[in-house]
Amino acid sequence: MKITVVGAGNMGGALARGWAKSAEVGAENITVSDLNQDTLKKIKEEFPGITVMTDNAAAVRGADIVVCAVKPWLVEPVVKGIKDSIDYDRQVVVSIAAGVMSDKLIGFFQREDGKVPLLFYVIPNIAAEFCQSMSFVSAAPGVDQSTKEKVRDLFAAVGDSLLVEERLVNPGMMMASCGIAHVMRYIRAMQEGGVEMGFYPAEALKIAMQTMLGAVNLLKATGLHPEAAIDKVTTPGGTTIKGLNQLDHSGFNSAVIKALKAGL
Repeated sequence: MKITVVGAGNMGGALARGWAKSAEVGAENITVSDLNQDTLKKIKEEFPGITVMTDNAAAVRGADIVVCAVKPWLVEPVVKGIKDSIDYDRQVVVSIAAGVMSDKLIGFFQREDGKVPLLFYVIPNIAAEFCQSMSFVSAAPGVDQSTKEKVRDLFAAVGDSLLVEERLVNPGMMMASCGIAHVMRYIRAMQEGGVEMGFYPAEALKIAMQTMLGAVNLLKATGLHPEAAIDKVTTPGGTTIKGLNQLDHSGFNSAVIKALKAGL
């Protein structure tokens, strides 16, 4: 399967690097297009097997899946530049631009005869570079189930993915794409607390990250509900319940929920 990524910024670059590392795709099956030659040079140095070019229209020719990885306000002009080079009968086009949903994509791609390619709106996150993304995949009307599963599996190659209705992509973005920053802010707060209690910053960060990793792996390995896992480390009158209650008194749960809903 040949993949072309149009746009080599933070997200496009992360996807290209993640797919290059994955057994499912591999660098030799990836083309990356961008106007910034320095960015392309860096990707080429990291993954010599990736094809890089500055001509978007040339880059999309021959690809099985074209990933439009540009800022939302650039989607329309980029589509205008590649539209005539897209094989509407064969190629799949994926946009990862936040908020540019299927109705807009259809409007951008629709030809005079009314035809559009197989279109997807997908939101991954920057952990794709390390094959740890959480991606939300939604298809425009008219896409068959087999193609939906192919695109879902492509994004599963750089982490995990869910095939969802389009109405759930933006909530998923708040949880997994914006949410990754929220998690980092929590880790930063733990680090600061560790420093206040006497650890050096590097030590406190190491503790915070390993604690987060341990909690995630525990839940994944056991399938426990978070509250059931909490009960295992919360003894009557102990220090854990005192800390948990302080989080509740400070509105921790409410703050997290409000942060997730703030961008909707």
